Amino acid sequence: MTKKKTKLADLKTFDMAEHLDSEQAIAEYLTIVLEENDPAALAGALGTVARARGMTQVAEASGVTREALYRALRPDASPRFDTVQRVMTALGVKLTAVPS
Repeated sequence: MTKKKTKLADLKTFDMAEHLDSEQAIAEYLTIVLEENDPAALAGALGTVARARGMTQVAEASGVTREALYRALRPDASPRFDTVQRVMTALGVKLTAVPS
């Protein structure tokens, strides 16, 4: 019996946004990213969640233009805190402080 080989180029690119299909999944994903203490990673993760929810709807709900949202939430961005806060509110999630 011969095994069929799969070429790397034939594999589908992993997209986390495709797996963020519930409030619980989104909350768990953002919690993991927040634990990294990396602002750029948080910006990228918020962008991923916004894509999962629909960038246009998140832009409208946050009061940020869609283009500005794409720029602010790219993985290497350093968005202002008010932008992060507005996007998190639009996504229906909030930051919580706990003792470390």
